[in-house]
Amino acid sequence: MADEITVPLLPCRSIDEMVGFYTMLGFARTYYQTRPNPYVSLQREDLRLDFFGMPDFDPENSYGTCVVLVPDTGELFEAFAAGMRRVHGKLLVTGIPRMTRPRKRKNAGNVSGFTVIDPGGNWIRIMAAAPVPEEETATGKLTTTLHRAVVMGDSHGKHVRAAQILDAALDRDRDTATAAEQLEALAYRAELALRAGDPAAAGDALARARALPLSGDERDRLAGTLAALDDVAAALRPAP
Repeated sequence: MADEITVPLLPCRSIDEMVGFYTMLGFARTYYQTRPNPYVSLQREDLRLDFFGMPDFDPENSYGTCVVLVPDTGELFEAFAAGMRRVHGKLLVTGIPRMTRPRKRKNAGNVSGFTVIDPGGNWIRIMAAAPVPEEETATGKLTTTLHRAVVMGDSHGKHVRAAQILDAALDRDRDTATAAEQLEALAYRAELALRAGDPAAAGDALARARALPLSGDERDRLAGTLAALDDVAAALRPAP
């Protein structure tokens, strides 16, 4: 049999909170009930997520998760990011809810992936349906370690351990890694610091990244990473 459809059913504290969050990301509410049990269905094109409400539920302790396979992680990330910036004036990169950036996942065949952690503490793992062919590029020690840190921080949520791994590599490889490799590593280090509630470390990584000498071609190739630095800077600004 073909054309089966699976719909994740995930817990949350408030279905209204979920409606507000996912509407920001471009979803529409397709079903809603408060009795006998809180329940809501949300859909964005072919992506559907359902939630049930538990008033005493603690998002920090949620184990709710699902994997969503998409043709283009970058396109969907940018759509979600635009919604966040429209509502909040910045990308949500720390706390609950938040969103990680698309990065290759060493533990998933090096396909690109990013994660939305919603107000219910559910990890919606957006993964590329297939690897995107890329030009072969040299990979140094720092990049190899960065890929390990991404698995630890983005796949497992252990951002403190990921930061420790990356700090050791940044120190070890500071004289041999290219500026482009260092930029990628420092941009991720800054995000990890934000998740750990360490704005000083985030600011230090941001300053080090922005001080790196890059050619015009490198800036074009690393436009997404430079945009990530702008998101870190926005997160560090005091609330108005």
